[in-house]
Amino acid sequence: MAKMHTRKKGQSGSTRPLRTEPPAWSTMNEEEVTKVIMDLWKQGMSTSVIGMTLRDKYGVPDVKIVTSKKIGQIIKEKGEQSTVPEDLYNLIVKAIGIRKHIVANHKDVHNKRSLQNTESKIRRLVKYYQSTKVLPADWKYKPETAEMMITR
Repeated sequence: MAKMHTRKKGQSGSTRPLRTEPPAWSTMNEEEVTKVIMDLWKQGMSTSVIGMTLRDKYGVPDVKIVTSKKIGQIIKEKGEQSTVPEDLYNLIVKAIGIRKHIVANHKDVHNKRSLQNTESKIRRLVKYYQSTKVLPADWKYKPETAEMMITR
């Protein structure tokens, strides 16, 4: 969804090395990684921040290689899943920030367009998550109540 509202092609990214087992320098086992993930989750970190913290602080290059599960799956198994998926949450936070900017700068037409594009992405993502049963069918994005929706 990154390049949905532009004519540009986007950036090419690097590819992770193909691994089937953790490298020799990675010393944490599955139980330790799961415990750290749940501790960081209870501190209020998102799944992407947890992954970066595990990589940078604890030396875990890839959680899926160590545990054979993704971070979101581990959190879901422990029964502590968030109500809104992380990508949708980030888009809603972005839309709230743009709305606050537009209230202070009401002639800023470029950011009005940016808000329209962001809310369009939100609506498309909500439709996808409703079809895959991640969100309930009656869940709706309302800009007026968006700030209350995103609290954990």
